[in-house]
Amino acid sequence: VQLQASGGGLVQAGGSLRLSCAASGRPFSSYDMAWFRQAPGKEREFVAGITWSGGRTFYRDSVKGRFTISRDNTKNTVYLQMNSLKPEDTAVYYCATRTGGSSGRATDYPYWGQGTPVTVSS
Repeated sequence: VQLQASGGGLVQAGGSLRLSCAASGRPFSSYDMAWFRQAPGKEREFVAGITWSGGRTFYRDSVKGRFTISRDNTKNTVYLQMNSLKPEDTAVYYCATRTGGSSGRATDYPYWGQGTPVTVSS
């Protein structure tokens, strides 16, 4: 599976961005998807996940109510809508995929995109 993330950029605090992750190589609809992020000097952390059908979503506490993960299996794409952005959301955002159920552990995901940087200015 190949993943291509896009949509990052520079935004002021309180602003919004929508990240996209396009998948190719294998049937996208069979895979659970997730977004992780990694800030400078910090470990990669789970942000949001969505099951293969889109029926269940998961979020880290700090983004609940501000971020929304969704997917369009007809376009082989997963999205992360980020609203009310804060400076602490600044990081490189990665999409990842696996089969066998959603997980919040980066080590459970064998396939990763290249990352897209998000910078939130105060």
